[in-house]
Amino acid sequence: MIKPEMTVLDIISQHRETEAVFKSYDALAGECICCNSLFNTLEQVADKYQFDIHDMMQALENALQSSPN
Repeated sequence: MIKPEMTVLDIISQHRETEAVFKSYDALAGECICCNSLFNTLEQVADKYQFDIHDMMQALENALQSSPN
């Protein structure tokens, strides 16, 4: 389960399939989230780039559910 206090690094390292979700947000952020916010929490990322955290978390959870694991 993904939590807002998890860092981008924690999320990707535990759930590799979520990297594609972060990459999909790069265009909206105007920069590479994994490059510039790897050690930030999901909450900090949403605040920094003005993303809806609930939408982000849903996209990340969807990636977990669609994973063949």
